[in-house]
Amino acid sequence: MTLDKKVTPYKDSSLNKKEQVEKMFDTISGNYDGLNRLISFGTDLKWRKKVLKYIIQHQPESILDIATGTGDLAIKFAEKTEASEIIGLDLSEGMLSVARKKVIDTTLESKINFIKGDSEALPFDENSFSAITVSFGIRNFDNLEKGLSEILRVLKPNGLLIILETSVPTKFPYKQGYQFHSKILLPIIGKLFSKDKVAYDYLSESASIFPYGIRLNNILQNIGFINVKNKPQTFGVATIYTATKL
Repeated sequence: MTLDKKVTPYKDSSLNKKEQVEKMFDTISGNYDGLNRLISFGTDLKWRKKVLKYIIQHQPESILDIATGTGDLAIKFAEKTEASEIIGLDLSEGMLSVARKKVIDTTLESKINFIKGDSEALPFDENSFSAITVSFGIRNFDNLEKGLSEILRVLKPNGLLIILETSVPTKFPYKQGYQFHSKILLPIIGKLFSKDKVAYDYLSESASIFPYGIRLNNILQNIGFINVKNKPQTFGVATIYTATKL
């Protein structure tokens, strides 16, 4: 699926979306964690804890965390699960360098492998992972269907996919509060504290047009996932999706 409207970080760039996203995350990687906490008022930590809970319940032997960013979720998997293989994959070497620094010279260093890779051309064999997670990453896919098809390919039968992504509240007053936060507050914070002055404009705009809820459920089902469910979080500002492979 190609979204109705193609949103890219840099409007006047000759780079394609994938290259622009890589450049953007390389630029903001240094203060990404701190800005995330500030922009979400810490609620992103609660959402990630729920993702971790689902993973623990599934008891996977191998976990792939796509769009791992600075590695927080992959690190939690290493700390809290018995998985023998944990891979954090990201397009941005800048983000990965921050992730690797978090585990260097710790017992977790041997448990996690952080690698640079393309989510739409995953460098793994079919049926490789018991569980796959993507947190705030699928809206950055250049081709959503291609990326989700790749995830289905490398997921083992009966494997679990968990997606955590922003969504748009539909009820008053949460819808109006979200619009103020995403269209006004988030870009202002980004411009004040980020090295990349347009990055948080892009993150806001890409979230506003991304298919969420039932629409994303339908896309996942059309790709071939089963047992697809969506669970809105914090009045609908984010959604956790779960799905499995036949």
